[in-house]
Amino acid sequence: MSKMIEEFANNVDAGLSQSEKTLPSKYFYDEKGDALFIEIMAMPEYYLTRCEMEIFSTQTRALIESFQADKNVYFELIELGAGDGSKTRKLLEALSQEGYQFDYMPVDISKNALDQLEQSLQQSLPQVSVLPKHGDYFDMLGSVKDSHHPKIVLFLGSNIGNMTDAIASEFLYQLGANLSKNDKLLLGTDLIKSADIVLPAYNDESGITHAFNMNLLHRMNVELGATFDLNGFEHAPEYCEQEGIAKSFLLSNCVQSVEIEATGKTYHFEVGEKIHTETSRKYSDEIISDLLLKTDFLVAAKFTDKNNYYADYLLHRN
Repeated sequence: MSKMIEEFANNVDAGLSQSEKTLPSKYFYDEKGDALFIEIMAMPEYYLTRCEMEIFSTQTRALIESFQADKNVYFELIELGAGDGSKTRKLLEALSQEGYQFDYMPVDISKNALDQLEQSLQQSLPQVSVLPKHGDYFDMLGSVKDSHHPKIVLFLGSNIGNMTDAIASEFLYQLGANLSKNDKLLLGTDLIKSADIVLPAYNDESGITHAFNMNLLHRMNVELGATFDLNGFEHAPEYCEQEGIAKSFLLSNCVQSVEIEATGKTYHFEVGEKIHTETSRKYSDEIISDLLLKTDFLVAAKFTDKNNYYADYLLHRN
């Protein structure tokens, strides 16, 4: 068993052994999951990508100015969870055209996504230096921590929202610990709004989000030797507007047992029992301020789309 499969199996066992079952959302992203998420980003219901793309397209100059980068000083542009890099291209193109000296370092747990991104950028922006980093965020940040070059980190797509507030605060603290004074972090966040806007983004009419959630079970069947019957589960998203938290679940629609060869265990499910697969936190200025209280970051600028659905916060490392 490879190290990655062993870690996958251990994470699955830990989550499914709890009284309230969970699965880590990072395992959505295999080759099929990557393709499905690209489809999700193009859905009419999925406003997040369009809103952040609007910010990157219409406020490119303001974003670059907020970085306070010196054209005579080489820096590293590090993107955590880069995916297909569609939004970042606007930034890469402008930085390159304006003569900034930098390496673009996309970090992702999906090697498939990184390979596709690197190939795409070689064709569309061959003048940009691309140094992909495959693996965990902090492992990759640790590998460039001692480079002594200024760093601008991008953490977009409201990926921070997949964490609880406590974990997000600790994540930002650790991120700051891997950066130096005056380094920057551009943090993409989905803002709190009404359920009629938010919920369809996680439960589209075409069933793409359903397929994305179900792919997690399919992946366990293929890679871990699990016996999940995909017809035995339903995609069940929820959103609490007061809390500003959306959650995705896989709901067991019958009494069933699932064997997983890689863990050597059998897991039992009752009718209506849920597996929590993803959290999508929504934010406000107050929530962001609370997250930053115990970190080394301060808010230096805020960029929003025209509907004020979404915000990119530029954070300055003290």
